[in-house]
Amino acid sequence: MAVSAESIASAVKAAKGRGLPPVDKWNPPFCGDLDMRIARDGTWFYLGTPIGRAPLVRLFSTVLKREGDKYFLVTPVEKVGITVDDAPFLAVDFDIEGEGKDQRLTFHTSVGDKVTADAEHPIRVETRDGEPAPYVEVRAGLEALIDRKSFFRLVDHAVTEEIDGEALFGVWSAGSFFEIAKAADLA
Repeated sequence: MAVSAESIASAVKAAKGRGLPPVDKWNPPFCGDLDMRIARDGTWFYLGTPIGRAPLVRLFSTVLKREGDKYFLVTPVEKVGITVDDAPFLAVDFDIEGEGKDQRLTFHTSVGDKVTADAEHPIRVETRDGEPAPYVEVRAGLEALIDRKSFFRLVDHAVTEEIDGEALFGVWSAGSFFEIAKAADLA
């Protein structure tokens, strides 16, 4: 049987219960690569064409698994490789609850996930081509690239903290501090 996006979707629908599927417990045989790609802007493509059905993208996103630097769609019986240009998810907004060190930042992804930044779901910022590339971990090593408008909002809520003798610029969420930049780099 040839593996296709349709066969993956059918298998996921058949196996799906409430909540996210237990992909961490599934270890089916590798069935090859699928011509599916997630672009940096969060758009999912199949056979070079954007997938326009949001419920189908959401379904695929629930069976996404990362192993090292590779990404796979996994069902109980098959595992196929896909291409991810940057991060598999895009954080398109966030909510703030509370203030200061007690605040909680809850991010919303373009595929319907919600995740509160905390010690298990850290925010990290890389620099690419001189520009910040901010991420938040969504689940099991899968990250969301924080979109530009949300990152600017995040910076608006950042503070300078002295941590281990170094002045850092960042945000608090769920009792954890996440560095955006070294305060000295901003001077």
